[in-house]
Amino acid sequence: MWVLLEVLLGCLDMLCTATSFCRRRTHRRISGLATCAAPGAHSMGAILSGRRSSTLGLRNGTSTIHSNASHPSSPIQLGLFNEYEVYRRSLYGGLAYKALLVDAAGTLIVPSEPAAKVYHDVGIKYGVQWSESEILKRYRWAYAQPWSRSRLRYENDARPFWQFIVEKATGCSDPAYLEELYHYYTTAEAWRIADPDAGRIFEALRLSGVKVAVVSNFDTRLRPLMSALHCYDWFDAMAISAEVGAEKPNPAIFSAACELLGVQEQDAVHVGDDRRNDIWGARDAGCDAWLWGEDVTSFEQVAKKIGVEVAVS
Repeated sequence: MWVLLEVLLGCLDMLCTATSFCRRRTHRRISGLATCAAPGAHSMGAILSGRRSSTLGLRNGTSTIHSNASHPSSPIQLGLFNEYEVYRRSLYGGLAYKALLVDAAGTLIVPSEPAAKVYHDVGIKYGVQWSESEILKRYRWAYAQPWSRSRLRYENDARPFWQFIVEKATGCSDPAYLEELYHYYTTAEAWRIADPDAGRIFEALRLSGVKVAVVSNFDTRLRPLMSALHCYDWFDAMAISAEVGAEKPNPAIFSAACELLGVQEQDAVHVGDDRRNDIWGARDAGCDAWLWGEDVTSFEQVAKKIGVEVAVS
């Protein structure tokens, strides 16, 4: 009788193991299908207003697929846990991550006014006659043109790149026009902090032991710009493409940020507004990633997902 009981218990144990394996395999297949669908999410173009603007107030646009099926932070049933961050906090002592990486233009900071308007208004005295909508259309075309793979777009001060963009977008090649625009987007007048509570939240995160860094495709103007916006001291480090020699989505820039902070990639989460550059790039480096405007809409939410509660007004 005891022998029969032991055989039955052994069979039950094998059945449980097989069931668990099948569940894990099914979950991986579902995640794989979602990941394969993702490349269609990105389309080249330009948005001259709102949160997807870059160093001259312009940036390539990204279309968004509202699906988190392959996202590590999507609800996953793991015993009593139904969120990936809760699961991580249970394993790592309360904090889901040791470091937060933050995109600059489009996430941390946004233009004070539509860049097409700025290009148009400043350009009038230089003979620019095209309308804002025409400038937008021409800029999108210019930005979509291949840039030499042997050079970064934002190499050093990035003037060659921006000269090309401004000339194609406005039809004006006057060096004084480029210089006025270039200087304007280095001032606090041109930008604002997207989330007014960002400074307090970053301070709370750092006091809790979470290191914070900027990871940005930007030229050498970013550091003086951050100083002008009085947010330079919010961060433990900055990984800027013009300094690192790699641009998102290249995983190297995320790894460089983690090295500056002294953490492993798997212990960091990146927040940015571009699915291709920020989300896919960070994940290729081994970091987790949240899409700004979809996965999270405020830095209070970011802190909460990491495991730090911050009271904001």
